[in-house]
Amino acid sequence: MNILQEFDTISAISTPIATGGVGVIRISGDKAFEIAAKISNKSNFEPNYITHAWILEGDKKVDEVLILPFKNPRSYTGEDVIEIHCHGGVNIVKKVLELTIANGARQAERGEFTKRAFLNKKMDLSQAEAVADLIHSKTKDFVMSSAKNLSGVLAKKISEIRSGIFEVLSRIVAGIDFPEDVKEPEYDYLISEFKKYISEIDEILSTANTSNVLRQGVSVAIVGRPNVGKSSLFNTLLNLDRAIVTDIAGTTRDVLKETLDFGIPVTLVDTAGIRDDEDVSKVEEIGIEYSKQSLDEADLVLFLYDASVGMTQEDEVIWNLVKNKKNIKIANKSDLADIKTDDIKISTKTKNGISELKNRIKEIVCDVDPESLDFTTNIRQQGCLTQAKTSLMIALDGANRGELQDMISIDVKAALLALDEITGEVITDDILNNIFDNFCIGK
Repeated sequence: MNILQEFDTISAISTPIATGGVGVIRISGDKAFEIAAKISNKSNFEPNYITHAWILEGDKKVDEVLILPFKNPRSYTGEDVIEIHCHGGVNIVKKVLELTIANGARQAERGEFTKRAFLNKKMDLSQAEAVADLIHSKTKDFVMSSAKNLSGVLAKKISEIRSGIFEVLSRIVAGIDFPEDVKEPEYDYLISEFKKYISEIDEILSTANTSNVLRQGVSVAIVGRPNVGKSSLFNTLLNLDRAIVTDIAGTTRDVLKETLDFGIPVTLVDTAGIRDDEDVSKVEEIGIEYSKQSLDEADLVLFLYDASVGMTQEDEVIWNLVKNKKNIKIANKSDLADIKTDDIKISTKTKNGISELKNRIKEIVCDVDPESLDFTTNIRQQGCLTQAKTSLMIALDGANRGELQDMISIDVKAALLALDEITGEVITDDILNNIFDNFCIGK
């Protein structure tokens, strides 16, 4: 949707389409109240007061509902909004949505409600992106970090930096445009201010890796030869029977993945046993190739061997593939043999050593402190900050060389434009659509 086009009235299901207690259909636009009156037995809706009603199709009752009316600008989108809370059956919410569309609304696009909230200045772009982060959060810690951004913490910090840089630019421009009344700022002042704001941007960028880890998580692959207990460990760490476990070599033919909440999202990967054997089927061979690929891509490798037989020649071959990566070497089936080793000893059968292993995983992959972050940034925002820093670095170099301040001002303006992209003060249709395409329909 072009951001300049006139808004029509949109409608969508805002809750998951599944059996549940309540389903919500949201309508936003000038015709929202009119549509609600057409499809219900009520004609007047007092803003911010819940109305009990029946949804009707002609004279037939469809469902008993609660209608929540919000009058612009006091709504999520800044427009007239109606929320219909019906029973949560799949067919019920779909039927109510169909009735809203048949009576003047159109199906909302992905993220269109939040896009309208942004365009109507109910939130800035960093807050809109925080909405998406909240929806897609895989851990409790990232929920808290996203909530900080939604409250405007990141926007406030960017605004503070922008205001300072804008003050510098104003002094430069005033000195250039009104030389008889205003002196150009001293170069020492420009150097000091540029260094200050470069440092503040660096401070934000220093949290980029932590931000990315909280958002994207890490991958932990369990590897080893067949029958050393990889799938059993996978199930034990997940605390559910996700992978098939048998005594038959080659049971795992494909890569299985599940996400654990260790404060950051940890994607646990169960791989096919790696072996070089003539009995390996074509399907298992493909699974082994997937295992090697997962090993290469993993942030951490859990290398498993059978404690009851010790490290075999097959184990050594696999260990040589693993040892130069970040890894934890694990002796499984320790309940069957009392071996002396510095490796972590576990038993997926008795659960001995599992707590120690979990703590070791956390030490390695969770070396971030979410609570220490005032806010998080995403890849797009980090790119804008880097661009702003680069422009300020060029301006700083110009100030150090005593370059004409008219030339320096060009790079200062570029830094401001880059910061404005973070909050959405300056944005293109393509960037805007790319951001909101990652939202779900109904949000």
